[in-house]
Amino acid sequence: MAFLGFKAYPTPIWKPLGPFIVASGIVFWGVNALQNSMVKSGENAKDPRNPYGQKVHKESHH
Repeated sequence: MAFLGFKAYPTPIWKPLGPFIVASGIVFWGVNALQNSMVKSGENAKDPRNPYGQKVHKESHH
């Protein structure tokens, strides 16, 4: 039976894309961890252009 002219073929989608999905999750986690560590570094925490500077400054005093 065709739905809007498309036939149902058993095309594997998740199995070949699985490694790319996992790798994108790992890269996202790594970039997020790197960004957080750079925001909290010494010179960047004092920079007035840093949008998280006040938060980092408050956390460092506790």
